[in-house]
Amino acid sequence: MSQFIVEKPFWNIFPEVRIALIRVTGLDNHQSIPDSILSEANAHVADLIPEDPISANPFIREWREAFRKFKTKKGARCAVENLLKRAKNGNPVRSINPLVDLYNAFSLRTGYPCGSMDTAALKGDIRLTVAEGGEPFHAISEAEPEPALPGEVIYEDEKGVISRCWCWRDAERVETRDDSTAVTMYIECLKPEWQADHEKAVNELTDQIEKYLGAKTETVFIDIDHNVADYD
Repeated sequence: MSQFIVEKPFWNIFPEVRIALIRVTGLDNHQSIPDSILSEANAHVADLIPEDPISANPFIREWREAFRKFKTKKGARCAVENLLKRAKNGNPVRSINPLVDLYNAFSLRTGYPCGSMDTAALKGDIRLTVAEGGEPFHAISEAEPEPALPGEVIYEDEKGVISRCWCWRDAERVETRDDSTAVTMYIECLKPEWQADHEKAVNELTDQIEKYLGAKTETVFIDIDHNVADYD
């Protein structure tokens, strides 16, 4: 059994973080979902982040402050900031595949970042930790690999980094694809006062995955006192 492990170097920086770890099995990622799920999420982004510039919104400001606490590639932000900014500026997030559309819509509605990895492509344990530097990483849609920086928060498995700068960019190797039948998802909650809303939102997302994509989901919440869980 492979495990999802959040290591001490991460907790030294972010002791209050809580993460929803979601195991999705029996996924049929060729099913259709209502177009309205993604289109309505795009259309109502201003409800979540009404202020301009985007950095004036408290939710975004909290994530930017978090990213100042560790080494990042220049310009790296929490992935959800880019989604929200695009939609608010009239460039709606496009459809990719049913599962990705569901969790992108979730992020647009709630502001919580969501990572999704094809479980079959993962190798061994997943670790959320701080990079020593040089760990291999090849981002989705990029021509060349680019290793992690020393002091950077990363998710990694035995083959290398699967998400750089915490929740910024995912690796092409573990990308959720049309033919993915099992995925491992994680959704971070940065602040304790967000936890009730975070848990409610996660439950709504897993309900949609089960309803529309015929999958089974299991969710475990990870925190500093419960920092290990099986994912496969």
